[in-house]
Amino acid sequence: MKTNNMMTVWMVCVAAVCVFLCGCGKKAREAPIKAAPAGIDLETTIGSVAEIIAIDAVEVRGYSLVGGLRGTGSSECPVRIRAYLEQYILKQLRKEQIDAEGIISSHDTAVVRVEGVMPAVVSGRESFDVRVVALADTQTTSLEGGWLYGTELKEAGRFGMTMRVLADAKGPVYIDTIERAAAEKRVGYVLGGGRTVTEYYVSIALRQPDYRVASSIRNRLIERFGRDIASAVSPGLVKVEVPAKYKNRKQRFVEILKATYLSHTAEAAQGRLKRFAKMLSGGSEKDAAEIALEAIGNVSFGELAPLLNAGNEEVRLRAGRCMLNLGSDRGLAALRQIAMDNNSAYRMEALEAITLGARRNDATAILRSLLRDGDFDIRLAAYESLRRLDDVVIRRRLIGGTFYLEEVAQTKQKAMFVSRSGRPRIVLFGGPIKCRRNIFVRSIDGGITINAPSGQEYVSIMCKYRRRGDAVAKLKSSFDVRDIIRTLGEQPLNKTHPGLAAGYADTIGLLKQMCDKGVIEAEFRVGPLPKIGLNIKK
Repeated sequence: MKTNNMMTVWMVCVAAVCVFLCGCGKKAREAPIKAAPAGIDLETTIGSVAEIIAIDAVEVRGYSLVGGLRGTGSSECPVRIRAYLEQYILKQLRKEQIDAEGIISSHDTAVVRVEGVMPAVVSGRESFDVRVVALADTQTTSLEGGWLYGTELKEAGRFGMTMRVLADAKGPVYIDTIERAAAEKRVGYVLGGGRTVTEYYVSIALRQPDYRVASSIRNRLIERFGRDIASAVSPGLVKVEVPAKYKNRKQRFVEILKATYLSHTAEAAQGRLKRFAKMLSGGSEKDAAEIALEAIGNVSFGELAPLLNAGNEEVRLRAGRCMLNLGSDRGLAALRQIAMDNNSAYRMEALEAITLGARRNDATAILRSLLRDGDFDIRLAAYESLRRLDDVVIRRRLIGGTFYLEEVAQTKQKAMFVSRSGRPRIVLFGGPIKCRRNIFVRSIDGGITINAPSGQEYVSIMCKYRRRGDAVAKLKSSFDVRDIIRTLGEQPLNKTHPGLAAGYADTIGLLKQMCDKGVIEAEFRVGPLPKIGLNIKK
């Protein structure tokens, strides 16, 4: 019997995943549901009768071309991949005269494998990093300075024009030289270059399919989260939309679903509240208790409020976060106190809770205060949160169409942060930041030189264009770091501020040299590389 039940759940799970991958953008037609069963056990939770199917991420893969190479590509390409790329190029460009074969065979292009982990999203398009790798056994020597042409990404392990597209990707190839001067140039990243084209939802697969139980789950979720949140697709499957407030907390929503009771009475709720509040205040299963209280809803306020003054800081954090997530501002003061406490071990958690749960004006006021904190990691986290909230305190400018220059002037300490995951960006804290006189730095390949001899009233920036027979362009900049970044990165034909079109990797490499030599008096911080493909098989 147990084997049959597990087989049923497995079949339902497979069906749900297929729905996700093959048509998750469409609303499922709701099956007729009989009345909810009477006398469901008071301790029955959704997690006790069903499996929660939540696809957090999907490995995706595709093949494409990196163009704009200086003869470092290769004409070699496996027959099957060549046929696919020719079809794709013709489909995208829609021109009969295009020479797809010539594009693929050019030594200024390289055929690459594109890999990434696509996040499951609630709606719309969400970006993610992708890795590009020159195909093995080809003569491609470097992807440096290249641009990934538009490519389709499909579920890893599947290939062909007829497979469903889950995401797409394109953009400049980033090859890291911050940590290693001798980088592997056949491998790079397109930071934030992937974009999802599918939508995310959660499925509840009953271990024993039953219309009555499915009806009870659907009705309970509608009661708790609102109309249209859930629909019964079959006796064994309930589809659940992720509420907007949990868009960035999908896993928490899944845990709340598991902890939601099917039978909800005032008397039963009071007993549960007391039990979970006691667990939260003094038990070892604080995670489970916090989730359970949030699943029950705002009737938890009466038990949570006294915990805001508990002697244990973790208890105060959890009680405040739970109340904030349930829509009560009463937890905000406790979270603010923790976030502002230099000695607290829970500052980051409190900061994140405020960002995700507080009203916008309340959150931005607290986060702006944290921009002046003495701990750089707290300042950086506050900046990231304000950026997520699109706050006006962050001034943003797109440089050369490839990376962002962002300024946070409210901070006292001068620092520079460069990202190596997500959208490429250089962040200046505590601006304006000026350079000292007497500058001389050069990019790793020798193509770009920044020079300002002692006594010179401007900075000379020289770039050698190897594609144009080693032609040299030379521009002037002030000693303001913002001006230097724009002079490096903007396009030559920019009418307001012509630049040298230096790539993101070259730009941040030069800035790091200037900070290391003390030319720029600011702390230099580097974000982590994408988590995909760190252990590359060569």
